[in-house]
Amino acid sequence: MKTTLFAAALVVALSLSAAAQKRPTPSQHLAGNADEVFHMAPSGTPPALCSPCLFYGGDLNTSDINAAGLSDENSLLIPGSSTYGNFNVIPSVSVTITGILFNVQADANFDPLTASYDVRSGVTEGNGGVSLASGTGSIQVAATGRNFLGLNEYSIAINLATPLVLGPGGYWFNVTPNCTNGAQDGSCSEGRFFVSNSTQRTNNIYGGRETNHEMFLNSSYFGFTWANWCDSSLGLDGQQCNGMSFGLMGTVNYE
Repeated sequence: MKTTLFAAALVVALSLSAAAQKRPTPSQHLAGNADEVFHMAPSGTPPALCSPCLFYGGDLNTSDINAAGLSDENSLLIPGSSTYGNFNVIPSVSVTITGILFNVQADANFDPLTASYDVRSGVTEGNGGVSLASGTGSIQVAATGRNFLGLNEYSIAINLATPLVLGPGGYWFNVTPNCTNGAQDGSCSEGRFFVSNSTQRTNNIYGGRETNHEMFLNSSYFGFTWANWCDSSLGLDGQQCNGMSFGLMGTVNYE
């Protein structure tokens, strides 16, 4: 009897341990080193889908110890988990935003047809500010050729329904791929999507217009409401939460 009870208890313990190991986490990342000095790379060539490219935060460096992927997904596995990147419009100009590009890490069979987008102002810790434009639309997808921790990276680009004019100030942008067609695509119940970070802003276009440490996660699934990715509870160091690999399409309007 004791042997039977012990065996049953062992099975339960192993099952709970396996379940804990399989539980999704908000990010995937390397060990990190917060003591590394940040050196921004010179401007370069942005993804082809970022055209006309008003801004690009820079590429993911897959060999950097501070490389990371941040939850950005709306799937049957993880619904409504979005990461926002920051961009600042300088004084004396305005910009017209026509589209947004995110570099997203995903499974090899990445095939979402649509994504949602959102543009906000006034975002702070615990506060989503004001949404200036949002919607859902079809996307363009192009492989970047990079692979990070077993996931391939893709550029996804979406056009705004209506061009958005933004004056001087700080703004936050999101594009979240949708994978909810479970009847046709079984990966929607298994796959993960992560937006890439950028640690040296390689190939950036005006990368300095992204304020460091201003990326936010809004995710009811993981229990975070407008949490700054530099919050220690999210498990990243100050370099990993520094900047995001995303771009903006549009034009600058000079006064």
